[in-house]
Amino acid sequence: MSKRVRHLLALSTLAATVLTGCGIRSTEVPTDFGPAPSRVHCSLSEPNVSTQAARGLPVQVFLLCRSQLVAVERTVRVPEGAADSERRVLVAQGLLDELDATPSPEEKEAGYTTDVRGAMSVTGPRPGDPDETLRLSTPPTDLTSYALAQIVCTFSDSTAAEDDGSVILGGPDDTPPRRYECTDEVRTRPGSNEPPSTEVADT
Repeated sequence: MSKRVRHLLALSTLAATVLTGCGIRSTEVPTDFGPAPSRVHCSLSEPNVSTQAARGLPVQVFLLCRSQLVAVERTVRVPEGAADSERRVLVAQGLLDELDATPSPEEKEAGYTTDVRGAMSVTGPRPGDPDETLRLSTPPTDLTSYALAQIVCTFSDSTAAEDDGSVILGGPDDTPPRRYECTDEVRTRPGSNEPPSTEVADT
């Protein structure tokens, strides 16, 4: 055995002894645990409020994330000088459009989805409806519990709602509208808790 080989073996033995003495076990198995997650679920960076305000009226819509409702920032455009009744419908339509829109790449990465589909439209009250009624092109009873929860909670957090936060919704037919509420149970478990509703008196 050459002097160089004996020297290398001695160094190897010394290194192994040092590692053992420090409580470190040598290993040839790579310890690659993969990259860290790029974004925490249901967590988004704060939006630029001033930039949003320049694009329209700042609002919040409720998307789904891990089977819960989570508010995200959006904007809707409402013409200046619109009457209160017209403004209510315009805001509601803008909110519906935002709920129906595909979440942004950042929102998708964070786990956000929406169950509102079908490009729904909304109109104001029919004769005999309460003044605050919003009639959807899809009957509320035909919506999934997730979609109904998204719509009710989004509307209740906007100028489309009444002063107490409740929302009066109807469908395109003559079925009387109902008053819906967004509760904590609906926000945390929209799949198993539909928004509670009650009949509204004829006007």
